[in-house]
Amino acid sequence: MEINDRVVELGGLAFHYREAGDPAGHAVVLLHALGCGCDDWDDVVSDLADRHRMLAFEQRGSHRSARADAYSFELMRDDVRAFADRLGLERLSLVGHSMGGSVAYLFAEAWPERLDRLVVEDTPPPWHRAQPIAFGDAPADLPFDIAMARAIVDQLNAPDPAWWESLDRITTPTLILAGGPDSHVPQDRIAAAAARIPDCRLITLGGGHHVHRERRDEFVEAVRSFLD
Repeated sequence: MEINDRVVELGGLAFHYREAGDPAGHAVVLLHALGCGCDDWDDVVSDLADRHRMLAFEQRGSHRSARADAYSFELMRDDVRAFADRLGLERLSLVGHSMGGSVAYLFAEAWPERLDRLVVEDTPPPWHRAQPIAFGDAPADLPFDIAMARAIVDQLNAPDPAWWESLDRITTPTLILAGGPDSHVPQDRIAAAAARIPDCRLITLGGGHHVHRERRDEFVEAVRSFLD
């Protein structure tokens, strides 16, 4: 299945995304993890493009998308809304991994009426940590804006309590695919998030944090069944 590179301007910033599938089909927008780009989803896009319009969106400050003056989970959430509006997607499904999963939660809390399905890979919304994440020096040749990474880590260390408190506002049918004990993400936090969402199914596929890479076939099958 051919995957095409696209660029769209949103709020004066150029965003890169990759697209495959029938343009008239059900739209599925995929949101990548911190440090990754939209091509991290290429295998999933290829596997699901026979039945859906697959749109892997590259978030601000990442890889080929624009560097911005400001970064936050809320701004990234609003970018996804602007992307959907620009492409004329009145309704869509969201698939988010790690950072992208947190963005997807926030979108679903704010605009559940826009979503058909929500899929989150191995993350809860950011939570208060006993031990803050340290952020040291970084090389200059990273494929993403270091300012974006620092801003996201700052929010991970001081999350808005409303992100957890609003999980029960997600009326969208939700599937959370967890990485199990090999993941660095506390699995009890993922289970707690799932318990707060009214219509949520939690499946532990294993494979660690990058479930869609390490358990590709199982991941795709679970997502395909859920979207259908």
